[in-house]
Amino acid sequence: MEKILDIVEAIANEKGLTSEAVKEAIKTAFVQTAKRVIDADYAFEATIDEANKSIKVVRTITVVDDNDERLQDEHLSKEVIAISEARREYDDQLELGDELQQEYDLEDYGRTAAANLNRELEYHIQRLIENELYNKYKSKINQLVSGRVTRVDASNATYIEVDEVKAVLPFKSRIKGESFSVGDVLRAVVRRVHMDKEQGIYIELSRTSPKFLEALLRLEVPEIQEGSVVIERSARIPGQRAKVALSSLHPQVDAVGSTVGVKGVRINAVSQELNGENIDCIEYTDILELFVSRAMSPAIITSVEIEKDEEGKATKAIITLPSDQKSKAIGKSGINVRLASMLCGVEIELNEIDSQDGSTTKEEQKDGVDALEALFN
Repeated sequence: MEKILDIVEAIANEKGLTSEAVKEAIKTAFVQTAKRVIDADYAFEATIDEANKSIKVVRTITVVDDNDERLQDEHLSKEVIAISEARREYDDQLELGDELQQEYDLEDYGRTAAANLNRELEYHIQRLIENELYNKYKSKINQLVSGRVTRVDASNATYIEVDEVKAVLPFKSRIKGESFSVGDVLRAVVRRVHMDKEQGIYIELSRTSPKFLEALLRLEVPEIQEGSVVIERSARIPGQRAKVALSSLHPQVDAVGSTVGVKGVRINAVSQELNGENIDCIEYTDILELFVSRAMSPAIITSVEIEKDEEGKATKAIITLPSDQKSKAIGKSGINVRLASMLCGVEIELNEIDSQDGSTTKEEQKDGVDALEALFN
């Protein structure tokens, strides 16, 4: 087994792996081969001789007391040797716990060993590649990736080639109304990475996750990418509408204005990628009453009352609003109030005031909201 280090370097360069990882995989392959063709119960170890670029396979035998119970065990007895026998056959200076090493050359075992070694090398190098990819894409969960569609199956799952791996976009993770064909280039976020012993690495993508919206905003808005604007929270009903809460870390940067862009150019680019999804940008605040009032936009509300549980955690926001604002607050099919609830993390209850009870004009409604903003600012 000469020049094994040359093989290590070639595999490492070709597969993009570290030399140390490849060395460990090759040593494992040699040990497993020795167990298959020599004896599965032997305690083999493989070592690489850096000087002559070769690999050695040795069996380790531990010197034990003549009365050691392992000597009577059919399997364990192959890992140990009685001290009296060891001193008689090897060295009369041996002590308890010393280890003897017996070297084996797999070339002596002919084609059987060569065939087994070839299979073991392929298997362990492939596992190493998959583990490297698994760790790489595990760190990319919720990050944006792009690739070319290679297949769409009968269940409408879309298979994409992302760099060196195959990924899948399930039908449930596709925005309603989208369809893809072979050759299309699409973007999505990594939702889940799974390692299967039979199928190998499995990467699941998503275009319906709020993280996809956030990733697109980071890509489109330089202020978010550089960190002066922060996406605090987001909520989506894919393909229909989304709400994003933003904050600015720089007094001269308008979080909402920067994200929307001049004449809405930035937010429209993101909306186009999301199949026309409408995106509401909201200035974030940690004052829940004020945050809820902003999240309910475009409805103009009168007041917000927060209910809390025994531990002091906010559970419900009771919103009072004029009757003519209720339809705006609810939104088409309840979409606005649902998104506001998702964004704020509380259940929302609407209490309307009849227009005859005093809150009648839009100017008065707007004054109420301005007063709420002023109260907390």
